[in-house]
Amino acid sequence: MNTRLSALETAQKFVKERFPDCDAALLAGSVTRGEATVTSDLDIVIFDKDIPSAYRESLVAYGWPIEVFVHNLHSYKLFFESDVKRARPSLPRMVAEGIVIKKSDFLPEINDEAKRIIKLGPEEWTKKEIESKRYFITDTLDDFIGTNNKAEELFIAGALAEQLQEFVLRTNKRWVGKSKWVVRELNHYDPVFTGKFVEAFSQYYKTGNKKMVVDMAELVLEPYGGRLFDGFSIK
Repeated sequence: MNTRLSALETAQKFVKERFPDCDAALLAGSVTRGEATVTSDLDIVIFDKDIPSAYRESLVAYGWPIEVFVHNLHSYKLFFESDVKRARPSLPRMVAEGIVIKKSDFLPEINDEAKRIIKLGPEEWTKKEIESKRYFITDTLDDFIGTNNKAEELFIAGALAEQLQEFVLRTNKRWVGKSKWVVRELNHYDPVFTGKFVEAFSQYYKTGNKKMVVDMAELVLEPYGGRLFDGFSIK
């Protein structure tokens, strides 16, 4: 029989007992979006102006796996900036979507800042960056088409999927994803395209037929000049 506390009750208890002197706290992650699974953990963001530097800790408490992200009033800004540069807004999203566990006067301002970041999206790729990505996608695509080694082919397909999702999202000034967030970010961009993208790779993994994946890659590259090899240089 599962007798553990709810996610919210656990977060409240955790903050009260483990971080009683913190300035503010949020419960974030899948449990706040209604996307939790049986293996989901609790993401808890702590703000404490007196700690010298940010840190992250993983632990189990009250029957829940917990990831705690602890920041002072300077460190969170550095993480916001870093997340924008890598185009994966992990901390801004947690802050923007989080449920307040402990209030503070400054928390609404940080929450508004996080929401502005999410809405604005990542920096736009330059023409040079797009050309570089086209070249490396072309290289991976050629490897995928040309290989007869099934073991190698599986991992090439994975690399190609990663490159293509990044290209589609970044050229449309959208955040990119990692792991389960690949599909989530693609769905935020275009659910119809996502369905076709997933189907192409699903068919390949099921049947070994590469055609849908190759067609998808060429469709993604076509608006930006298609494949790129001849004449490309890195200086």
